[in-house]
Amino acid sequence: MTSPYHAAAREKRAAERILDERNANSGGVPRGSSSSRGPQQLPLHSDPIGTEGHGHGSHHHHHPPAPKSWFPVRAGGESGRTGIHPWHFFRIVFRSSSLASRMVNVLWPVVPAAIALRYAAPHQDLAIFILAYIAMVPCANLVGFAGQNLAKKVPHVFGVLAETTFGSLVEIILFIVLIKRYSPTSSVDYTQVIRAAILGSILATMLLCLGFCFVAAGFKREETHFSEIVSEAGSGLLLTAGFGLAVPTAFYNALHGRLDTRELERKTLEISRSTAVLLIIAYLVYVFFQMRTHHGIYDAIFEADAERDDDKHKELQSHRLTLIESIIALAVGVALVTIIAIMLVDRIHFLVEERGVSDAFLGLIMIPLVEKAAEHLTAVDEAYDNQMNIALSTVLGSTLQTALFNGPLVVIVGWGMNKPMGFNFELFDLAMLILAILTVGNFLRDQKTNYLEGMLCVIVYVAIGVAAAHYPNPQELHEAFPTTGTSPAPATSGSEGGHH
Repeated sequence: MTSPYHAAAREKRAAERILDERNANSGGVPRGSSSSRGPQQLPLHSDPIGTEGHGHGSHHHHHPPAPKSWFPVRAGGESGRTGIHPWHFFRIVFRSSSLASRMVNVLWPVVPAAIALRYAAPHQDLAIFILAYIAMVPCANLVGFAGQNLAKKVPHVFGVLAETTFGSLVEIILFIVLIKRYSPTSSVDYTQVIRAAILGSILATMLLCLGFCFVAAGFKREETHFSEIVSEAGSGLLLTAGFGLAVPTAFYNALHGRLDTRELERKTLEISRSTAVLLIIAYLVYVFFQMRTHHGIYDAIFEADAERDDDKHKELQSHRLTLIESIIALAVGVALVTIIAIMLVDRIHFLVEERGVSDAFLGLIMIPLVEKAAEHLTAVDEAYDNQMNIALSTVLGSTLQTALFNGPLVVIVGWGMNKPMGFNFELFDLAMLILAILTVGNFLRDQKTNYLEGMLCVIVYVAIGVAAAHYPNPQELHEAFPTTGTSPAPATSGSEGGHH
């Protein structure tokens, strides 16, 4: 059997041959010749925006190259400009990276409307929540687009990791805002909402987003193939993450009714915190594996995918943000996401108490859909453009980051804030997670997919959503059946936090 290393090397050589042929056909210099190296190659990748609107003659080719940036930028991410140009900045941000993202940008007027309504009519909880929920989508899209532009300016492997990390900023901000709102006397158990949101985020990315990626790829081709390196590493880590998240829940339910409740909750919380540290270590090892010891294999795979990009000619002609503009867009996006997240979290008690929305539905479905919207659009667009390895890396990377880093991070943050945030999940939520991991792992096993498998993933996710909508709140179960409840009561949870 051909080793993954040889397969990756073959893909890289094929990509290099394609690039040489394109250069030869366009009258360019072959990639390997000495004259192809140097600043004169830069205009082939990007036409500087600053040259637009000055006529259509051949004098475009005589413009001096853009000043060199203080940061070494990969040619594929070069904008041809430096500094800040407001007109180009707003135009590029609005055009975004794909048609779906461009359609999302139409929702930008909702953002100031939501913020204005919050201060003008603070008691209109339902209207504020709806507007804030919609407003989160373009704000998250801005964070994702700025992250994409930054990712294209660095090597491929680091770029994919950076893009995934920036896309997860929305999730991290929401989790931290939720944990800060926790109070033992509150009518809403925010730790339960976070636990459901952690698993919901994994399920939304792993089933809904991956399913739509398979469907989008199936629009253009009968079958889509992807590298075994990406799928095997991702599947193994998903099983590891699922196992790690299940340990505290299994411990609690195995000893429930056989050990003092407070003592059992204290031990479960200690196990959760230890597990969180171990999962973060596993994530760091995974990042080191991708960026240091095996980065050559991943680079070859991603470069070959980039050469197969159906929209590559459009991307080469499209304009990009400068490094400074990307950082500004990211900062503005994060600030807006934080404001909108606070507005959303402040209205959760209204949804739970007045509208009867369950914690399971709120955490498993509603929060993940809005926090991951931009990342999902990016992955589906990559799959549609025949970049399935990059799309799969985005999906699996996002899922693993939630399971191995974002979720454990909020447990450690809660530990520092003396909040009883642990991994004692509801059995229903955990069972859905394990079954989903097994289902997706089975689909990834043969390194090929089609739209049928994608539709099956989406259908499974919708079925989980229907069940979550009918699932009662754990607090209600605890009050109705105190001897069978699996979630700590608010007062007991507060004593857990005080113990540590």
